[in-house]
Amino acid sequence: MDASEPSWELYRSFLAVYREGSLSGAARAIRLTQPTIGRHVDALEAALGTPLFTRSQNGLRPTPIASALVPHVEVMASAAGALRRAASGEALGERGAVRVTAPEIMGVEVLPPAFASFRAAHPGIDVELVLSNRTADLARREADIAVRMVKPTQATLVARKLGTARIRPHAHPRYLQVHGTPGSVDALRSHPIIGFDSAASVRSLPKMPLEVTRDLFSFRCDSDVGQYAALKAGFGVGFCQVGLARRDGLTPLLGDELGFDIGVWLVMHKDTKASRRARMLFEHLAAQLRAYLT
Repeated sequence: MDASEPSWELYRSFLAVYREGSLSGAARAIRLTQPTIGRHVDALEAALGTPLFTRSQNGLRPTPIASALVPHVEVMASAAGALRRAASGEALGERGAVRVTAPEIMGVEVLPPAFASFRAAHPGIDVELVLSNRTADLARREADIAVRMVKPTQATLVARKLGTARIRPHAHPRYLQVHGTPGSVDALRSHPIIGFDSAASVRSLPKMPLEVTRDLFSFRCDSDVGQYAALKAGFGVGFCQVGLARRDGLTPLLGDELGFDIGVWLVMHKDTKASRRARMLFEHLAAQLRAYLT
């Protein structure tokens, strides 16, 4: 390795500060002294030639460069953990199951590749997936890990915000070839729009510069997966995550003129942290989801 390349210890301290929001919190998390953490961050900033944090009343605020680094550093952290387990023989004891709950669109369309790569690295650990848009009660052990699209508030939960899912209107290129591309919100009304069936689901949508009622939709389904299937089939215009649309070759419409953003959190109960297999899957999913959202 190039002698000028920052060491893993510098990145490890940087990641702890990013997660904890302060030098003191990072020091407690990885059992180093606060001055050591500070020196590591200073050294990494010097090596990279850019500031990574700015001070605020609420602690250390990461710069955009720091946020862009995090998915890559989390992959390094996962690899470092795997190396330690392999060297100590710990990997031989990785057995059991971890139960994950996620909204159906995340569980069906986003998480499977992350589960597959985790299984390849840890073949002794089984994954149980619960698809539900209902918020599972982690305190009652309905699941070990939860992917949530609303900010958790319970003090007994360990929650990490991974990023933001951008929801924008899209259409299949095949549909647009036949029916044309709407150039404005008003023009969108002349196209079949994919959306929800129940009035409660319609009311749950954020306010947008388009009056949203059940009658607006030409394809109605309260399942996000069902809506996305219709969108990919070329039924008409629908709203979906930008990351999924990019992956599946759908065409974005109207830029950022129409749509909304949803935060994505990964959550576990404090007591679940005692389970090594749950912690391992939590960190793996955090790295994979952060990379997807970025």
